Amino acid sequence: MYLHVIFAADTIEWRRGIRQFFSPRQPSISLSSTVIQLFLYPCGRALELLPDWGFTFRGKRHSINPGPWTFKEQMLTTVMLNVAVGGAYVALYNIVVQKLPIFYGNTWATPGYQSLLIFSTQFLGFGFAGVLRRWVIYPVKAVWPSVLPSIALSRALLKPEKKESIHGWTISRYWFFLICCAGSFLYFWFPDYIFQALSTFNWMTWIAPHNFNLALITGSVMGLGINPWPTFDWDIAAFVTPLVTPFYSQVNQYIGTFISAFIILGMYMTNYKWTSYLPMNTNALRTNTNEVYAVSEILTNGLLDESKYQNEGRSIMINMKEFVTDLKDRKRSNYDRFDDPFSRMMRVVCLSKGLIVVILINFFTGYGFGLNVLCELISGYMFPGNGSALMILKAFGYNIDDRAESYISDQKIAHYSKMPPRAVFRGQILTSLIQCIVAIGVVNWQIANIDDLCDPKQPQRFTCPGPRTYYSASITWGVIGPKRMFNGLYPILQWCFLIGALVIIPFYFAKRYLPRYFRFANPVLIIGGMASWAPYNLSYITPGFYLSIIFMYFIRRRYLAWWEKYNYVLSSALDTGVAFSAIIIFFAVNYHPKKLNWWGNTVSYAGVDGGVGQQVLLAVPEVGYFGPESGHYP
Repeated sequence: MYLHVIFAADTIEWRRGIRQFFSPRQPSISLSSTVIQLFLYPCGRALELLPDWGFTFRGKRHSINPGPWTFKEQMLTTVMLNVAVGGAYVALYNIVVQKLPIFYGNTWATPGYQSLLIFSTQFLGFGFAGVLRRWVIYPVKAVWPSVLPSIALSRALLKPEKKESIHGWTISRYWFFLICCAGSFLYFWFPDYIFQALSTFNWMTWIAPHNFNLALITGSVMGLGINPWPTFDWDIAAFVTPLVTPFYSQVNQYIGTFISAFIILGMYMTNYKWTSYLPMNTNALRTNTNEVYAVSEILTNGLLDESKYQNEGRSIMINMKEFVTDLKDRKRSNYDRFDDPFSRMMRVVCLSKGLIVVILINFFTGYGFGLNVLCELISGYMFPGNGSALMILKAFGYNIDDRAESYISDQKIAHYSKMPPRAVFRGQILTSLIQCIVAIGVVNWQIANIDDLCDPKQPQRFTCPGPRTYYSASITWGVIGPKRMFNGLYPILQWCFLIGALVIIPFYFAKRYLPRYFRFANPVLIIGGMASWAPYNLSYITPGFYLSIIFMYFIRRRYLAWWEKYNYVLSSALDTGVAFSAIIIFFAVNYHPKKLNWWGNTVSYAGVDGGVGQQVLLAVPEVGYFGPESGHYP
């Protein structure tokens, strides 16, 4: 039993490492828990072949052969691995944004700070999971359908698979998995290295590579991605998990994304709020001269400096002096030398009302509002001008709920599988400890060793779409703040809260009186699809939608038995092949670059869509800027 647990811990370590390593990539690469379940079974069975060597201690025999691989051991290791699926939120976002010079460049974000932040955000979720057990785990009426497939898969693996013909298919799940995985591993070399145009298949822009309007509408990089077939790369097609997400959900989200494409285009072409002076589909903030927004130019000691904000662009030398001063006092708190209200407030930020508020939000809502809405806005109002405070509170506000949901879901699996709660809890603690340590190590290695990490033109696609959005949000809602955003340049945004509340009314009547057409219509999913932009676009959504039609609608309706046996295995196999292929490609031919310079690898980026030539609809006016006049910003 103990050898099985150690084996599971080792599996967690490399799975966590793969997820963390490829999280800054666009699109990212990861291994789902289903993939790991499929790997666990043969590896666990392999331990049965070890010789029965051991010793007896206090009347109990301990052997390197742990005995037969049982269903409960399979489920325990599955639960331990599930904890690592969500990942270490702080390592994915906070550390990258705070440490990298192109973002905040906080030299004080040392491994000690990283460890305290990542451990606290991860382990607070256990407390919430413990509080919720009596209501969501033990009652018989508290059924969790979402965890049943994981249990069913493990039961299927532990039972001998009977030979049967399903629509003419007799191959076992494992042989099917191995063949598809091998094919995916070999094929991924083409779109990722040998013939990269297969991945970014912006073929419509090849017709007129320097046509700005064509790239704006059909481009896969800077445009909307309105392209009937934008990729031959499973990694991009799998962006929306097409073989897992229910078909009705895919339809609703695609409708939202497609409709919002034309809303974005209309706003951009009419220069609404000076948008025509900026790139249309980017998650990076820009200045009023269309330069990359450097937040350090408007900060003093991590807080918004009103004079710098109003006169941005004149403070390089001042920042250098502040930087030298901070180096001299690097062993002291960042706020010890200052007695202004912001600094006094930040001395106690970790024990302040902010942390209490975000914890209460998690406790009462039980839903992941924290990342983009509730905790972000509340933190922005409570700590105006302080991007670091917002990022820290956002990490707590989002990750506590996310981890609690993960822990409680795994404990429900354990309850259904009749596993001892204490053994499960020990396994979850061990898993969380390992994933935090691995995540910190991997992200710091990436920062130190990957050239141009998070640069928009990073050749191996480590462009950090998630961290860049995180950084932009910290400036928008933290440094600048919601008060300036809502009361200044974008007062219309306040009405979106009312619109969101009222939009449910027409959907209610449509579902009631026209159920045939609106039975599966869901306004939440449609609006969620509208949030799929920047830096992603329809070229990441359309191929997955096609696959969803094929597998989640047509095959599921016409060949249900085949779908039940092979669909999820196919998705897992393709993901696994891509993940292992990407690791080998990176270290074999990308880390020490061995480039293949030929048409198939350059055509996708040779024109406007690849960043060459015109990138915005309108040039900056002759006065040198657009928008409000300097000194009169909100």
